[in-house]
Amino acid sequence: MAKSSADPVALTHVAAIHLSATDAVRRAATIAELDAVRRQVLGRSGTLSAIRRTIGQLAEQDRKAVGTAVTEAQRDITEALAQQEQELLDSEPAWPMPVDASLPGIVPGNGGLHPTVQMMYDLNDAFTALNFEVYSGPEISSELFEFDYLNFPPDHPARESMDTFWLCESRGHRGADRLCLRPHLTGASVRYMLSHKPPLRFVYPGRVYRNETTDARHERAFFQYEVLIVDRDVPLTAGKFLVSTILDTVFGHPVRTRMRTGFFPFVEPGFEIDMECQVCGGSGCRTCHGVGWLEIMPGGSPHPNVLRAGGLNPAEWTGFYVNVGLDRLVMMRYGINDVRLMHSSDMRFLSQFH
Repeated sequence: MAKSSADPVALTHVAAIHLSATDAVRRAATIAELDAVRRQVLGRSGTLSAIRRTIGQLAEQDRKAVGTAVTEAQRDITEALAQQEQELLDSEPAWPMPVDASLPGIVPGNGGLHPTVQMMYDLNDAFTALNFEVYSGPEISSELFEFDYLNFPPDHPARESMDTFWLCESRGHRGADRLCLRPHLTGASVRYMLSHKPPLRFVYPGRVYRNETTDARHERAFFQYEVLIVDRDVPLTAGKFLVSTILDTVFGHPVRTRMRTGFFPFVEPGFEIDMECQVCGGSGCRTCHGVGWLEIMPGGSPHPNVLRAGGLNPAEWTGFYVNVGLDRLVMMRYGINDVRLMHSSDMRFLSQFH
């Protein structure tokens, strides 16, 4: 690999991955072992893929050299995998029984992504093209991140077990020691701000958990998609653009929206964001209760207390935040009338979206 004045830590890391992966490929004795190496190094969560996602955080003069090193390593490992796979296939013993080539073959079934996962990937691609980072956080969080840092008052009803799943082991504790299944994704905004320097642009998709009564419109576990931008001067029009990006990606055409003032502890000012009903085109129907609009997401500028919790000075930094129920958007996209179908594992339902 060519020498460079780029970040020696990053280059050394790439070289180490390159060497260990090549050695693992040579030692692989089965196709399954080769696949394991491929996933570990080249997969979506692989080691090389992780380095590629951090290139944008390097100094400008280092990015090209590190990017070139990652590309060369990926090419070499891919070639080694293909060569070793062919050698393993060639070494397999011949089929012991005669094969009747005239018999009709068995058509393998086609798999496909869950519609919510496909929607998440579509939105990730749209925001990645706008230079947003895709972030992921823990599903087990704490009262500190999910409520205290988000400006929820101590007596807020969302803190009660009727809304939030608290872990039994943390009963009697408070703050960071009181653990729960994350009831929303908004706590990740503080985690991200504490570990990154502004300006910030990130999206955060994931599953959340609520102590809900299950019906056609509510589930105990569902997906949200959060978008946050933090900069020195973020106008409300930037928030309107974020909403339009989400809806244009979901429905494939521009969708009319409106922003109404609303209260949420973690934003100031806060907005209820509505979209024009896609069933009736805004003329009024049963889906939108005759008003022509559907409420789809909260939004607003991060509250000064939230920025302070993230280590930022609210006099210097501002931003805009939106959080949308991903399952609900999928339901509107495909005309699904019961959210419970989304997580039923019913192949009759899921196979429609291949």
